[in-house]
Amino acid sequence: MSQTKPAPVSAPVEALRLDRQLCFALYGAANRVTRLYRPLLDALGLTYPQYLAMLVLWEQSPRTVGALGEALDLDSSTLTPLLKRLEAGGLIARARDPQDERRVIITLTDRGQALRDQAAKIPEKILCQLDLPLEDLGTLRDRLKTLAV
Repeated sequence: MSQTKPAPVSAPVEALRLDRQLCFALYGAANRVTRLYRPLLDALGLTYPQYLAMLVLWEQSPRTVGALGEALDLDSSTLTPLLKRLEAGGLIARARDPQDERRVIITLTDRGQALRDQAAKIPEKILCQLDLPLEDLGTLRDRLKTLAV
């Protein structure tokens, strides 16, 4: 049996070049930023998704699971295991809303609130590692937000 060779690609289609893809640039940047956060978050005992949830709760606590999910753009099936781990770690408490038993309210514990002081140093450390002017980072963040809408 003879095997047929794949036809050689004569010339790449410019629009299909990997280095031209927005998705790949975002993917690579997101991976790098997440890797920069990892050792800082490990020291706090948090994963990156847990850190994001805590950021939202440090802005406002108590909050409903629905409001937290909306802020993070996560559905409850993704959020519930994350919240269970934060609760097991003593950082949050979950309770049914006495006015509406269908709603679950999340509240920071004293330990969860205290972790905020340690986490306050993280943004500056990340900025130093990225080695980009603050104005450029702000512009980049704002432009990326327009893609997420």
